Amino acid sequence: MAASTTPTVTLRATGTQLSCPEGENCLLEVLELHDVPVEYQCRSGYCGACRMKLLKGKVAYRQQPLAFINEGEILPCCCMPLVDIELEI
Repeated sequence: MAASTTPTVTLRATGTQLSCPEGENCLLEVLELHDVPVEYQCRSGYCGACRMKLLKGKVAYRQQPLAFINEGEILPCCCMPLVDIELEI
């Protein structure tokens, strides 16, 4: 039986690597847990205020966001990493 691994979030600007502890509902919560300042309003994918660039990796949305996002952008308020990711923050 293989050991489970939790995805790592790398912040491009500083090179900081954050772990994604189990039990967090979304990437925004993970960032907040590590004191990374992120603008947000709704926490549900409606407004797009938390929009950021995903440079590497893949995320899954717990609900499809209603806010418009461009190719390569994510809304951390309603997604979680599936694998290690790198963010442009």
